[in-house]
Amino acid sequence: MSLLFSPLTLRSVTLSNRIAVSPMCQYSATDGIPNDWHLVHLGSRAVGGAGLVIAEATAVEPRGRISPEDVGIWNDEQVKAWQPITRFIKAQGSVPGIQLAHAGRKAFGDWVPVAPTTEPFPGLNPPEKLEHHGSIVRAFVEGAIKAVEAGFEVIEIHAAHGYLLHEFYSPLTNEGSLEERIAVPVEVTAAVRAAVGPDVPVLVRISGTDWVQDGWTADDSVVLAQALKAAGADLIDVSSGGNTAQADIPIGPGYQVPLAEAVRRKADVPTGAVGLITEATQAEQVLNDGSADLVLLAREMLRDPYWPLHAARQLGAEVKAPRQYARAF
Repeated sequence: MSLLFSPLTLRSVTLSNRIAVSPMCQYSATDGIPNDWHLVHLGSRAVGGAGLVIAEATAVEPRGRISPEDVGIWNDEQVKAWQPITRFIKAQGSVPGIQLAHAGRKAFGDWVPVAPTTEPFPGLNPPEKLEHHGSIVRAFVEGAIKAVEAGFEVIEIHAAHGYLLHEFYSPLTNEGSLEERIAVPVEVTAAVRAAVGPDVPVLVRISGTDWVQDGWTADDSVVLAQALKAAGADLIDVSSGGNTAQADIPIGPGYQVPLAEAVRRKADVPTGAVGLITEATQAEQVLNDGSADLVLLAREMLRDPYWPLHAARQLGAEVKAPRQYARAF
């Protein structure tokens, strides 16, 4: 039996398989409002058979957008626009998820970015230093509540890729002890968990390493993952990098999988693996090796929205094709 096509239960939600569409910014929104592009983009991946479809990095406040074309979840108009999208995803047997995000110093727009440092990311505007983070915690909480209202059944907190929550825990952008630096992302996770209640799965995407000397390390990630688990996180989605332009990243097939494996084994928490996972047998091996519990695909899903259906055929797994496409199977 294929592990890739076995169900995964997180709290009250059961995914039909262990394939997730990784959040991918589409830069196609106006005023943070999703539109027909997002419906077709996300909906086609649900038709394609992914167990979990996670919407792109979705800003919890206007200044938290990566770009002016990013989607948001800070007002009722956005909630209303998300509802037909989540409804369609669910109608295909997939679970709609959302990645709540704040770009921090990597925001690019006509507003002043904020961060735990005044040091700008290369090529971007200098940020204003956040002296108090209470408003950020509230923004994530309010975004999570609105996301549930919009129909999302899984919440992922974006704490990776050099964005705000990563900026707090990385020594490249924040001072203090490890425990002091991880405090804000842990507080955000605990607050979101309390806000959405006991049934909604909460995932957290982290950067497993900064890939530079004196930066964030895989061992640090184990400590963070343990704290996030205690705060109510159900799965740690392990990516890497993004907080410096100087990183020497050894990019290759599955290059981030060892980071997910280290967190899973040492922190005793379910993990998701992401990063140049392209082949069905490769994804299956990640699960068989015990490196992760969930496989997230990004660019491969852009190339082939029906990757899960093709993977099922290769692995000899049975999947239910959309009735409208039954003649193709």
